[in-house]
Amino acid sequence: QVTSFQGVAVRSLSSSSPHEHPEHGRLVYKGNLAKAVLGVKFFSYSTSIFNLFMMPYIMLKTGLGFDSQLAQAAFCGLIGFFTFVTPVTLHVLTKGYVIRLYYKDEMDTYTAITYNAILAEKATVFHQKDVKIPDITKMFTTFYAKTQSMLVNPTLFPDPQDYNHLMGYDKSFYFNFEEKKEADERK
Repeated sequence: QVTSFQGVAVRSLSSSSPHEHPEHGRLVYKGNLAKAVLGVKFFSYSTSIFNLFMMPYIMLKTGLGFDSQLAQAAFCGLIGFFTFVTPVTLHVLTKGYVIRLYYKDEMDTYTAITYNAILAEKATVFHQKDVKIPDITKMFTTFYAKTQSMLVNPTLFPDPQDYNHLMGYDKSFYFNFEEKKEADERK
């Protein structure tokens, strides 16, 4: 395989496609908000750290102190609330956002790459049989992999069959009316 890089021919000796990962398998999904999620979380963390270091300096140097201890506690509590709650809330809302999803055909396993609390990539490996679809649609959950909620955009799968297999929509539907009738009679 020969490609051009700034007018120079570059030969690649790789036998796998660029969408193959040796450990995780074939890339079946790539989230389009990965950089935005990382940027927002990084900005939130950095402003919180900046706030932690600057608040004592600001209070001491500017005389922004209050005579009442209660007013000081309320002010510091309000600032502390936004310093800590915003990053935690962002992490809770975005921890299940799938950046990339890989699939290994031979083992029928998926590897979902997400960001953890310290902005590092985290790999979650699960089988297709571990996928549970919530009974009620939830705002930041498309499916559960074991017990972890995952969020994907179905329209970003290049091959819709990959999404159908992930969600179990390609399985044949079987409903036994006799079992349903017996279960209703036992109630």
